[in-house]
Amino acid sequence: MIGTDFKKKFGQIAKEHGFESAFGGWFMTGTECIIVLELQKSNFGNYYYLNVKIFIQGIFGKSYSKSKDLVKKDMGSVFVRQPIKYDPTLNLEEALTDAIRAAQIQNLFSEFVAPFANKALTKNGIKQMVKDKEIKLFPAVSAALDL
Repeated sequence: MIGTDFKKKFGQIAKEHGFESAFGGWFMTGTECIIVLELQKSNFGNYYYLNVKIFIQGIFGKSYSKSKDLVKKDMGSVFVRQPIKYDPTLNLEEALTDAIRAAQIQNLFSEFVAPFANKALTKNGIKQMVKDKEIKLFPAVSAALDL
């Protein structure tokens, strides 16, 4: 699978899971948070990293809306990448058929991205993920969320 086909399939599956494509990334917007997915191409090979960024509305006095900066520049209040088990899915140097890679992208969304995003759309969900040790926060973000 070449890069353009990979990103197209990723985008189709993201859309099926409630994300909207904009500015080269995919957004899920809630009242308390915006989640941004970005496929970052490696400079060292034909593979990608999935950057998952959460922007918490009102934290540090900031208000967020969909923009190119959220995809390309800003890191978000919370930043995570895909679990290691999905690295082969994002590595286009791995000899996988298109059908297998597409199925693995679907698994990435159904097993990780969608459940994570559903929790990350609210401040309480983020607090619960911290409590469950699913994510770690920078001290300033923890303080802003009263953790």
